Amino acid sequence: MRVLIIEDDDRLRAQLVQLLQDGGYVVDMASDGDDGLFQALENPLDMAVIDLGLPGVAGDEIIRQVRAAGLDYPILILTARDAWQSKVEGLEAGADDYLVKPFHPKELIARLGALLRRTGGWTQAVMQCGPLKLDTARQRVTMHDEEIELTAYEYRVLEYLVLHVGEVVSKRALIEQLYDEESDRYSNTIEVFIRRLRKKLDHDNKLDPIETLRGRGYRLTLERSNH
Repeated sequence: MRVLIIEDDDRLRAQLVQLLQDGGYVVDMASDGDDGLFQALENPLDMAVIDLGLPGVAGDEIIRQVRAAGLDYPILILTARDAWQSKVEGLEAGADDYLVKPFHPKELIARLGALLRRTGGWTQAVMQCGPLKLDTARQRVTMHDEEIELTAYEYRVLEYLVLHVGEVVSKRALIEQLYDEESDRYSNTIEVFIRRLRKKLDHDNKLDPIETLRGRGYRLTLERSNH
């Protein structure tokens, strides 16, 4: 999942970037509202974490412009403990949730995970498609109740396909989930990860869980079993 962090406090921003990268997210970042607004409108994001008290364009104005542009990815705002009016303004501008500083790292990860699941219509930490279960809280995958060992990249690809089950997911979209701007983003690694996932999830070739649509991308074919 790709997240944009807009935070002007250098120390906090660095902590957030490290925290989310350790959690398996691809992270973009900005230290002021002007750069943040540009990235929020131009980057292919899954969500954003926006501090409301920013130099340049204010956080709530960034949110308004993002929503005015028709972008509906989840937005979590960061506020000071006593800034109740800012919380209200941020939520009214179009934010989905807020977190009060200081906060526990696990709470941030949990809230972001819940927002991501909600965008796909999932309400539980464990997402099930047929015999496949993906526990987003523990990053644990089982198939027919047997645990499947996946690499970090394999897990990210599978999680994105599950979040978009039944939809065609382009190769480019998957690349955006795995790599930041400085990485080798146009390699053949997506095909490698898909091939490994097929082998691990369907070693006897009975289910064909991931379909390739030539020139369009991939689709998880297993039927969604819960919400």
